[in-house]
Amino acid sequence: MQIDANDPLTLARHALRLARQNVLAEIGGYPRPVAGCDAQFNYLLDLRGRLGRALAALDEEVVIPTPRSPT
Repeated sequence: MQIDANDPLTLARHALRLARQNVLAEIGGYPRPVAGCDAQFNYLLDLRGRLGRALAALDEEVVIPTPRSPT
């Protein structure tokens, strides 16, 4: 996969995807059983969600409201 080093959004998406892959791998390799009070596992789940939301935010369409006539 070619990464455009001049595009900050492309670099950010790539870094977030790599981080999410690492978190998913860590979750997948986490020893079982997991207790509901396992702080490290809960942290990984929270981080996975935050990374997903950050990626989604980068892919959202940006709409900047502008007035129809200058005043």
